[in-house]
Amino acid sequence: MLRDYVFALGPLAAAALWGGMYVVSKWSFALVPPVTMGFFRVALGAGALWFGLRVAGTNGHGAQRPGRDDWPALLGLGGWVTLTIVTQFLGTELTNASQGSLLTMLTPVFVVVLGATLLGERVTAAKAAGIALAVAGTAVVVAGQYGLGDVAVGNAAGVALLVVASFAWAGYTVWGLSVVRRYSALTAATYSTVAATPMLGVLAVAELWYLGRDLASIPLSPPSLLAIAYLGFASTAAAWYLWYKGLEFVPAGTVAVFYFLQPVVGTALGALLLGEQVGAEFVAGSLLIGVSVWIVSRDRATDAARNPQPGET
Repeated sequence: MLRDYVFALGPLAAAALWGGMYVVSKWSFALVPPVTMGFFRVALGAGALWFGLRVAGTNGHGAQRPGRDDWPALLGLGGWVTLTIVTQFLGTELTNASQGSLLTMLTPVFVVVLGATLLGERVTAAKAAGIALAVAGTAVVVAGQYGLGDVAVGNAAGVALLVVASFAWAGYTVWGLSVVRRYSALTAATYSTVAATPMLGVLAVAELWYLGRDLASIPLSPPSLLAIAYLGFASTAAAWYLWYKGLEFVPAGTVAVFYFLQPVVGTALGALLLGEQVGAEFVAGSLLIGVSVWIVSRDRATDAARNPQPGET
């Protein structure tokens, strides 16, 4: 159905919203400590998602709310969110932009592996080729933007944290599939984000105590508020919903390829808003990633036949 293809592009929009997240996060840590910023981000996103859920109805498409038996799975998703945010923000603070951009390539690979291992999703030749092209395209884009020599300059602990963050987001994607398919993308995104909020709150308090700071020491300036608003509303509430929305219609491995668009969007925004220069490598890498998305999207019909969704025959 045409609707399926339209909603399957939700992860594409999510990747676009995440494109500037590393830049905003890195800049904002000069004002707000990373774990505390993660708490603000998720708390604001949880509030926005909860409001959206109330407006949409019980769970976004009229079915019953998650019951008591669903809470272990929802709390588990909250744990994946917490692990992702903490390792991602700490890793971003300790590394440079080139390392962060390159390490985004690991998330789709982890999603494909976990989808095949835990969900029994078949990795077709077209999907494998698309992932390989996307990896190559991302490497070309990053090499053109930063220079591969910059990748070696950074903190090894930060790199390790970003690897864990990539795996954690893949876990959030794959383990959330059952909740998405049983209820809705809005339900899964909302309840998992709400579950993560107190977890991150405890860690934020511990971080501020360790740094000898309190909430009064965090500047509530327009720049810091804009950063929190972007991270909370755009890269959390909207992007997480759109990411899960794609899972309502296509397998996890197919959704994963859209993640590769992050560095392309980030580079394009840098050129548009910050006047950064882009060269032939950006064009070539973007074309490779675009071809990879097209290949995997063409493979969507095969995925749908092998992994029918509820209500499909």
